[in-house]
Amino acid sequence: MSIVYPIDSMKVHPSRAFAGYKSTAKRHPVKPLIIVPHTMSELTGPVYGHDAIRPGDEDLTAHGKTGEPLGERIVLHGYVLDEDARPVPDALVEIWQTNAAGRYIHVGEKHPAPLDPNFTGAGRALTDKDGHYKFVTIKPGAYPWGNHHNAWRPAHIHFSLFGRSFLSRLVTQMYFPGDPLLEYDPISQSVTDLKARARMICSFDLDNTVPEWALAYRFDIVLRGRDATPMEH
Repeated sequence: MSIVYPIDSMKVHPSRAFAGYKSTAKRHPVKPLIIVPHTMSELTGPVYGHDAIRPGDEDLTAHGKTGEPLGERIVLHGYVLDEDARPVPDALVEIWQTNAAGRYIHVGEKHPAPLDPNFTGAGRALTDKDGHYKFVTIKPGAYPWGNHHNAWRPAHIHFSLFGRSFLSRLVTQMYFPGDPLLEYDPISQSVTDLKARARMICSFDLDNTVPEWALAYRFDIVLRGRDATPMEH
């Protein structure tokens, strides 16, 4: 995978400097970039295969210390595609998220919501020959984040996609349909193209819902082109 933004990338992808999202002032360069020549590590690898993925890494509900995590179990799946809708096989897809109460497992977490000892909030999977991936997880909760008065992040899951090395990485966020917090969220609103913003929202998938066990959502990721999924810079 390589990052190739379309001509109107500032509409499709989040702005590096977005007034509503205060942290962008600290997260983008304000001086001209310095070009650093590639070394052997950038040009040759490393290369990752199926041995890098352990059985069960795609099931975020299966590694609890005392049982299953609390919350709404969901099946999250989709396809990784290129700009011509061709599948991208063997892409490493990683996700991380809060638990059902809206809390991350992180030393810097300040949200006073309860931790879940049975949920780490991270998983990974490889796409198959058809570019398909699947996770079993818990629907995340919203949480306050201090960006502005009464600021709450909508429920979301972070996605990271790797190509054949850690140097070809794309990162995005996935949201859930009908979330009332989306219109107040400056991170999602920083994607100014409405059609592109809608591509960050998964769709409910009744056909893949498992009766009496888990609801299902589908989230396809398009890497490049006019229908690209908005990616974080």
